[in-house]
Amino acid sequence: MSEYPTFQYGKSRFDQNTFFGRFRHFLDVIDPSTLFVTEKRLQECVELLDRFKQGTLPPEVTHAQLWKAQKIKQAIVHPDTGEKIFMPFRMSGFIPFGTPVVVGLLLPNQTLMSTVFWQWLNQSHNACVNFSNRNASKPAPVSKFFQGYLGAVTSAVSIAVGLNVLIQKASSFSPTTRLLVQRFIPFPAVASANVCNVVLMRHSELSEGISVLDDNGNVVGTSKVAARHALVETALTRVVLPMPILVLPPIIMAALEKLPLLQRRRRLVLPVHSLVCLAAFGLALPLAISLFPQMSEISVNQLEPEIAMATDCKIVTYNKGL
Repeated sequence: MSEYPTFQYGKSRFDQNTFFGRFRHFLDVIDPSTLFVTEKRLQECVELLDRFKQGTLPPEVTHAQLWKAQKIKQAIVHPDTGEKIFMPFRMSGFIPFGTPVVVGLLLPNQTLMSTVFWQWLNQSHNACVNFSNRNASKPAPVSKFFQGYLGAVTSAVSIAVGLNVLIQKASSFSPTTRLLVQRFIPFPAVASANVCNVVLMRHSELSEGISVLDDNGNVVGTSKVAARHALVETALTRVVLPMPILVLPPIIMAALEKLPLLQRRRRLVLPVHSLVCLAAFGLALPLAISLFPQMSEISVNQLEPEIAMATDCKIVTYNKGL
């Protein structure tokens, strides 16, 4: 496959039927360089893509230019609402804006207040990212998202604080073991809260359904079955995502902190810790969101009868959101 194949509007230039293809696609999606795209450049990209749809492109425009224009538009503009996503809540901003939060979650010797603060900040960031990248084909009341936010914060804080208290009272643990175990507490707290966040914030999709599209991108109906598939896929992604981010750094740092250099220069621990978290985040995010295609396919036979009657397609697609 050439680097820039024949351009297809709304499609990925990588094969979305394979994990590696989706991984390469999402490396494009999370590319932080799109955060620095100017308003003028964005408008140029949107206009170029509009001219492609209208069949009025100048002959000198290349496939590479079209793919790059689509990459920029998809990184900044929500596919359902057509509105710009606020920079910190774009997928391309998830790593640079989320890494400081991860570093805070994994700081050793946390107090009760610092545990609550970092869990609250993490779930606040996650909630904003979930809301900004949701499937918005059907309107949902803001109260639903607020309920999800409260549920996620409550579950994350409760689990993290509860586990911390239990470990502090565990007399069988040595101080070193207690410190190591404490570093792993953020994972179960964040993973369970992430699922709670997704389910509560997008619960209305289960009752109202989401749009399903035919081969030409036309809406053929609204499906609750597709909504259920979308939520399960997103929830699984949210469990897998924090695994490398919150499990690998504690293991790596436990080994690195024994090195003579970090033993002598304790001021280097935080910068090294931050770099380890950044590397883990940069690896985990594209791996997790590559588990399922963003535009997932589903057989019409699995959906509601009225949708099967409305289209001749055997397979339809839906936007599962991120």
